[in-house]
Amino acid sequence: MVEVKVARLGIDSSSSAFVVVLQELDGERALPIWIGRPEAESIAAHLNRVARSRPMTHDLAQHLITGLGGLLRRVQVTHVHEGTFYAELHLTKAGHPVIVDARPSDAIALAIRLDAPIFVADALLELADDVESTEHEAAPSDRDTLSADELQRHLAQLRPEDFGRFSI
Repeated sequence: MVEVKVARLGIDSSSSAFVVVLQELDGERALPIWIGRPEAESIAAHLNRVARSRPMTHDLAQHLITGLGGLLRRVQVTHVHEGTFYAELHLTKAGHPVIVDARPSDAIALAIRLDAPIFVADALLELADDVESTEHEAAPSDRDTLSADELQRHLAQLRPEDFGRFSI
């Protein structure tokens, strides 16, 4: 596992989908993960210190963890399967470890609220790095649909610079 930080939150201009870019702390490799609008807004609100009058979902989860005596030790983005990333919350409760399956976007939103480190499986960063270092294949055609392989190649070629800064 490699420790990462939230390097950028942006919008993929080709699809108008939200993207969080995780970058390794001591290196250049980055991993873009496409996320939903509510999660992007939650991450952005916290990063920009936007005060809310009532707790939002990730704030509530934060209060539940701490209120029940838990501690978020770390978040791990573990693997990707059929284009879906998987993550885990590594908590402790009364000295006992508890691992909870989570979407990466939710895990990241909680990690930044609870000051927990975020880790990504080295294989995910290597895969992204390997794809970048190979010859660039042609961009997807202008068809309305892409095959899974075409989409994966297109997404793998995107770099953090391809995404603008997201602000609320």
